Amino acid sequence: MPDDGLWTIDELSAGVAEALTADYPGQANGRVREVPDRRTIRWYTTIGLLDRPAAMRGRTALYSRRHLLQIVAIKRLQAVGNTLAEVQRQLVGATAAMLEDIARLPDGAPSPPPAPRPAPARAKFWADAPAAPVAPTDPGPVVVPGIRLGTGATLLLGAATHAPDTEELAAIEAAARPLLETLRRLGLDLSADREG
Repeated sequence: MPDDGLWTIDELSAGVAEALTADYPGQANGRVREVPDRRTIRWYTTIGLLDRPAAMRGRTALYSRRHLLQIVAIKRLQAVGNTLAEVQRQLVGATAAMLEDIARLPDGAPSPPPAPRPAPARAKFWADAPAAPVAPTDPGPVVVPGIRLGTGATLLLGAATHAPDTEELAAIEAAARPLLETLRRLGLDLSADREG
């Protein structure tokens, strides 16, 4: 695994647990945790025993291989009876080589996961030209012109591109007379009932 990968605090704790599975007698002092939890790792950082996180991803602290070496070294030194103050004195200014020597990580010790690929740069929406408007698939309510053909029938002109003028209205009325007569004969035009 590449060395530029980083762990979250939970992944770091799991890596420490895995690294301590080989040649680790455990803690002689019953008050000392075998494997540090999140709170202990943060406390080690607060007292200067552990380096500050290598990076942050939002509010998530990320840790490197050096952090793993530091914690495993702390646990190994505590296992042979050193107090935390003694461990701190031994590890102050420790180089990577010194930490490797104390931590004695087993072959195949955990490595941080590969570094995540950076997210593609987000477009600056305010700098881009607005997209072309999309024609609606549903035009919504449409006004359809209509012509009243007497009191009982209305002719709707759904495909009309203009309102009919006086001459066109006279032609439509003349053409509609036979239709209105047929509707009256069939009893479908109620205007005849109202008139009589």
